[in-house]
Amino acid sequence: MKKLMLSILIAAGTALPACAQQPVNGTSYYLPKTALRFTLLIEKTTYTPGQFAIYADRYMKTGNVQLQPGQSYRIVSTRMVPVGVPDSAKQFTLDLEKKLSISNIDRDENGILLAINAKGHRQELPAPFVPGRKKALPNPRDFMNEDILTAGSTAKMAELTAQEIYDVRENRSMLVKGQAEFMPKDGEQLRIMMNSLNQQEAALMQTFEGTSVKDTTEVVLNFTPTAETDRQLFFRFSNKLGLTDTDDLGGSPYYISVKRANNVPTPAPTAKEEKKAKDDFGLNVNVPDKIEVTLYKEEQPVEQYEVLAGQFGKMENMSAELFGKKQTSKLLLYPVTGSIEKIEVENVK
Repeated sequence: MKKLMLSILIAAGTALPACAQQPVNGTSYYLPKTALRFTLLIEKTTYTPGQFAIYADRYMKTGNVQLQPGQSYRIVSTRMVPVGVPDSAKQFTLDLEKKLSISNIDRDENGILLAINAKGHRQELPAPFVPGRKKALPNPRDFMNEDILTAGSTAKMAELTAQEIYDVRENRSMLVKGQAEFMPKDGEQLRIMMNSLNQQEAALMQTFEGTSVKDTTEVVLNFTPTAETDRQLFFRFSNKLGLTDTDDLGGSPYYISVKRANNVPTPAPTAKEEKKAKDDFGLNVNVPDKIEVTLYKEEQPVEQYEVLAGQFGKMENMSAELFGKKQTSKLLLYPVTGSIEKIEVENVK
């Protein structure tokens, strides 16, 4: 089976060295664009036929028992978290030749601007999925009596195992009715005896019905919207193969659509705006717009999200007056969108 080459969240362009609250001297930085980090929990079920599977209908009347081993997959849950990645089209350098009251600049490990004159917030991603410990399956042979284990043929072993299961069920019924030869003295002893009979029946039934073992894994897929799109192929998934390559038609297609809310119109620049202002020292921030993201399985919508995205909307230039001789500012940006979280203005002493 082809393995899907999962996308890895990487910074667009050349990443800048990691730095936190560095002294500034012509510092370069990126503004972020907003990527969508999809986390899929995929459950894999592995079926193993029982030792007496071909006799299941004859002795246990279980109907059609699967005789061949097999695997099946299903998507248990889908979660989306927006993350900020460097936008190579928005790389800037602060012009610090002017006398500005800037003591430090905080960027993340990918060079995204987080704060000026303050400590910025790093994005915290959800903790990775950790599967729980699986309970070991009981060994049916531990519950077989001597007659079953010494039987001369598989058919005879199956017959005796079936009879043992019916005896277990009868003993349990007698306990419930209070007619057992050895009745428990109290409720706790009754519970222990019932659990023992249930465990014995379940273990022996494995020889006819087989076993199904479930394993859950986490898969991360990343999508960075750059424009509105209608039903773009995102990934493919098969109940028999799991996650497949996008060109593998054995998997059902999952599509993604992006629709911009257009809440932040981008006006045409005027001649005055095109002229570089005297107080422009290279500090820009995003004014993000909202996008509606829909995930489809074939024709049916599965999940819908609303996200603020830094690459939609517009960008604004910040004045050097914020960091002048008489006053300075603490500027914090959202790491996912590159928009302003907080500005604190302070008088310079």
